Amino acid sequence: MAQPERPLSPFMQYRWQYTNTLSILHRITGILLSLCFFVLVYWLAAAASGPERYAAALATIGSPLVRLLLIGGLFSFCYHLLNGIRHLFWDAGYGFELPIARKTGWAAAIGAVVLTAVLWIVLGASLGGVA
Repeated sequence: MAQPERPLSPFMQYRWQYTNTLSILHRITGILLSLCFFVLVYWLAAAASGPERYAAALATIGSPLVRLLLIGGLFSFCYHLLNGIRHLFWDAGYGFELPIARKTGWAAAIGAVVLTAVLWIVLGASLGGVA
């Protein structure tokens, strides 16, 4: 009696799809948001510790490396927010059709980039060029 063919490992039978990328990006942005929380706590603790510590914290936060981290954190917030709204619609049973899912995925990604740029500019202007 011939044995039925066994399925191949998942990595051998599935091709990479945009949904994989969006799902992984959603998880990564969640982790980055958690890490950026520590920057927020540092800033708040410095503000509560007096003017000298607050000035030192602003100098640290104003460094190019931390600014890059803040831009990444802002992008993480924007993408996680927009993709989370997309997931809320999925929870309600809407948007599962492939064309709609593809469009909303692109909208979340592109919207996050645009929203990040707009918020960075607006926050920088309102904070006196700090951002």
